Formats: sequence, structure tokens, C-alpha cells
Amino acid sequence: MALKNDRYTYRVTWSEEDNEYVGLCAEFPSLSWLAVTPETALKGIRKLVAEVVKDMLNTGENAPLPIACKPYSGKFVVRVSPDIQRNLAIQAAETGVSMDRIARTKLSH
Repeated sequence: MALKNDRYTYRVTWSEEDNEYVGLCAEFPSLSWLAVTPETALKGIRKLVAEVVKDMLNTGENAPLPIACKPYSGKFVVRVSPDIQRNLAIQAAETGVSMDRIARTKLSH
């Protein structure tokens, strides 16, 4: 069974502990699927997510909105130590740009 218009966020990685590939879904962090190949791990996690979403809808639960479909404002608040804030302020002053621009540049790398 495949999920129609599946827009969830999947990742396949190697599990040294299990000696297999593991398929993961960011929107369903408690789910995983082990397989011998990365392709099979991806197929397995996608099938498992489809089954879970179907069960959720059948019981009246709301399935999580895919990360790709969520609207984002482009703003979030990050708390840092006063020393980090001071260092950013110094860098901003020395380079003649805003702290916001320095933080954006650092986050984009």
C-alpha cells in the first residue's frame, strides 16, 4: 500500500548496531524500518508510514502535516550566552553588518 501524494521527509542511514540500513521518517520519529539495502529500507519505511497514517485516519486521529507542507515565517528565537552575543556584536561592528546577517551566514553553512 502506498500513501497517495506522500510528502513526508525520509532518510536512510546505516545502523552499525543492527548491521543493516535503517529507514526513518522525520514526522514519525518513533518509526523505523531495517533492511539489507538502502532502497528496501526506504520502501519499508514508506509502507509503514502509509499503514500508520491509514490507521490514524480510520480512528479519527490527525496525521502529522509533512514538514515540506508547513508554512514557515523565516524567524525563530535562539537563546545564546551573553559571551556569544557579545562576540557576534563585535564581529558585526568590525565587519559593518548586522548581527542578524552574521547569524544567518553562520547558520547557512
